[in-house]
Amino acid sequence: MSDVLSQSEIDALLSALSTGTVSAHELKEEQSKKKVKIYDFRRPNKFSKDQIHTLQVIFENYARSLGTFLSGQLRAAIQVEVLSVEQVTYEEFIRSIPSTTILNIFSIYPLEGNAIMEINPNLGFAFLDRMLGGPGNTLDRIRGLTEIEQTVMEKLAQRMLDFMQEPWSSIVDLEPLIERVETNPQFTQLVSPSEVMMIVSLETKMGDLMGVMNICIPFLVLEPIISKLSVHYYYSTSSKASTPQNTAKIQKKLENSYVPVKVILGKTVITVKDLLGLSVGDVIPLERNFQEDLEVQIGQRTKFLGRPGLDGNKVAIQINQVVEEGKEDE
Repeated sequence: MSDVLSQSEIDALLSALSTGTVSAHELKEEQSKKKVKIYDFRRPNKFSKDQIHTLQVIFENYARSLGTFLSGQLRAAIQVEVLSVEQVTYEEFIRSIPSTTILNIFSIYPLEGNAIMEINPNLGFAFLDRMLGGPGNTLDRIRGLTEIEQTVMEKLAQRMLDFMQEPWSSIVDLEPLIERVETNPQFTQLVSPSEVMMIVSLETKMGDLMGVMNICIPFLVLEPIISKLSVHYYYSTSSKASTPQNTAKIQKKLENSYVPVKVILGKTVITVKDLLGLSVGDVIPLERNFQEDLEVQIGQRTKFLGRPGLDGNKVAIQINQVVEEGKEDE
């Protein structure tokens, strides 16, 4: 029942106070009484609010990466957002999804056990239609997957799960791997019906089509790392200072990067008539004295000044001066 009163309930309460039916003293006594919170022992809450919040942060990062990947893979504008993160029993999850849907069952090494990525059939068949060259239409009547569709969906789901590694990296190095693809939830007995599951619902939009993808992870799978599912631990590990080994790797990659270097001999302006009339032996005067240093550009910026010359049989430039850079806003 909602804690927010409707306008009619507010009017009735004010009327009761004004007529004396209900006194303000009685209301204060009612508020001072201990509140009883209903707790169902058949459905114990195994995830705390802090752990649920941490999972929401993780999957919000995953949703952004997943939306970017799907947009490029399917060549369509796709938005993925976290709709909800909640804990329910496995039986409730199975009852909440369609009788025919797309269930991608995957393992999460090094964690033991399996999890499920459930894709709404309308959304799943639209993905398949785009993958197979169609405009992204869904089916009028939901059916099972053909062998070709199942193979395509399995490869797509594997690539979708690969993007789960980065947002989880500060807690555990996961290696998701597709085990099989099912379409009938009744034949997918992952855990016991009363087992608590973490359900992350991802709202997915592709044009005018909207659907939901559910990621279902049993509590037993997350239990070994449950102590690490805290916001403090997540942000403290993700913001660690870079180690010397990482700095050395980045430096090595940067040192092996190729950058364009060019020397500006000079500039001039000539007419198209003169350009078309050029022949071997003609001389073009440049707007630069031969005694001046030449500009050496790295990319699009002048970094050095130097003198041209020869190094054996090769044309070379001798650096004489380093050009001081100004600030970015100058």
